[in-house]
Amino acid sequence: MKRMSESTQGGLDMYDEIKIFEGNRIRSIWNEEKEEWYFSIIDILGILTESENPRKYWSVFKVRLKKEGNELATICSQLKMKASDGKMRQTDVANMQGIFRIIQSVPSPKGRTTLRCGWQRLERKNR
Repeated sequence: MKRMSESTQGGLDMYDEIKIFEGNRIRSIWNEEKEEWYFSIIDILGILTESENPRKYWSVFKVRLKKEGNELATICSQLKMKASDGKMRQTDVANMQGIFRIIQSVPSPKGRTTLRCGWQRLERKNR
């Protein structure tokens, strides 16, 4: 089931929608000005890692990425998305390119398979 709503963040028109991947929900938001989707990093990591606590996993993972010299500021943004409690909360998000960069760093066979399939879809789309 998808939910679509409209909001404004920082003067930009945004449209949020729930995406379904392998039966799991991924919160996403469309940036009208940049004409691109942004996806909840926690939702994606929760699916790829099957972590009991994807928020904690992301917190630890960010520290590791920073130690490796990965510049998260260029990959991630924060946007308000509806949390599980129904409240709008700042959430780490990334566009499709940023999500692929994060997935590349995830030590998960599921992540590598997802990355490979995603790149193949993008290549077909850009032909």
